Amino acid sequence: MPSQPPSSAERRVLLQFMDVHTYYGSLHVLKGVSYEICAGEIVSLLGGNASGKSTTLKTVLGLVRPQEGTVLYRGEPIHTLRTSEIVRRGIAPVPEGRRVFPKMTVLENLEMGRYIRRHELGWDADLERVYGLFPVLKERQQQLAGTLSGGEQQMLAIGRALMTRPALLCMDEPSMGLSPGYVEEVFDIIRTINAQGTTIFLVEQNVNMALSIAHRGYVLQMGEVVLSGTTQELLENPLIRKAYLGTVAER
Repeated sequence: MPSQPPSSAERRVLLQFMDVHTYYGSLHVLKGVSYEICAGEIVSLLGGNASGKSTTLKTVLGLVRPQEGTVLYRGEPIHTLRTSEIVRRGIAPVPEGRRVFPKMTVLENLEMGRYIRRHELGWDADLERVYGLFPVLKERQQQLAGTLSGGEQQMLAIGRALMTRPALLCMDEPSMGLSPGYVEEVFDIIRTINAQGTTIFLVEQNVNMALSIAHRGYVLQMGEVVLSGTTQELLENPLIRKAYLGTVAER
């Protein structure tokens, strides 16, 4: 189960989409979507292929610019900023497919995550935090990242993102291509990272796993939010049970 979400008195909005529309050329991808993620939460974004999930994360990170609407982080607009500035402000991506640097060592990959904060103190503490979460990365710190298993590369991608000291971690399909054992391990670590104080925005097709750790969720279809609510509300919704969980609610 996920850790306890912030109480209503403690809720502080960290990231907010306000009626966001994005396009790829003439293709209207996000159609007036609105999300709200509060500090301390794990929020899952669910939906099938081509629903707009990855475009949402690209919009958060400044890789796609909305034509209409606003993206706020800590109350300030970020949708016109460069990606490097967005990361510097405290948002870090864990991209789909991991995208580690295969010909660099594990340690060098982690150093790349530290690059934007290379002049700040605390490198050793940041590295030890990552090694504490992922002992296998410490064991293999001089190994080329391309020789790691898929699960180990996913751990490296998460560790690299943590080296930026994020307040908000945006994760795109972290279970993709992993064996069931690694999926369980990675989601346990996501839960731990959240318990340590990092807010998580999780895009994931594995609905069972996503809702097992999330506090709240949104469901996208064809670029529109069609459902939202707490994890329990989504799990009890007959549409979710039929479309994503393979069950039908009892009458």
